[in-house]
Amino acid sequence: MKNPIENLNKVFDSRIRLGIMSALMVNASVTFNELKELIGVTDGNLASHLKTLEENGFVKVQKGFIGRKTNTEYSVTKAGEKAFKLHLDALEKMIRSLQ
Repeated sequence: MKNPIENLNKVFDSRIRLGIMSALMVNASVTFNELKELIGVTDGNLASHLKTLEENGFVKVQKGFIGRKTNTEYSVTKAGEKAFKLHLDALEKMIRSLQ
C-alpha cells in the first residue's frame, strides 16, 4: 500500500495557500480583497501565494473593472480542484492511519 504522505502536494504546504484553496473550493469566485480579509495577510504575501497557485494551474485569474476601479477575481480550475481533493484525501488517510 502506498504511503498517504506521498500524495500530499507540496504546493499546499503553506497555510495561506490552504486558506486560498479552501475559500475557492466553496465559492464560484473570490475577489483579491475578499481573500485578503478572509485570510488576514498583506497584499504582497497574498499576491505571491496566488501567483504560485496560478503558475501550477490550480487557480485562474479574471481581471476586470467595476466602474473605474480594477477588480481581480480568482476561481479554482478543474486541475486545482482535483489536486486539492487528492491532498485533503491524503491528509485524511494519514490522520486515520495514526489513530
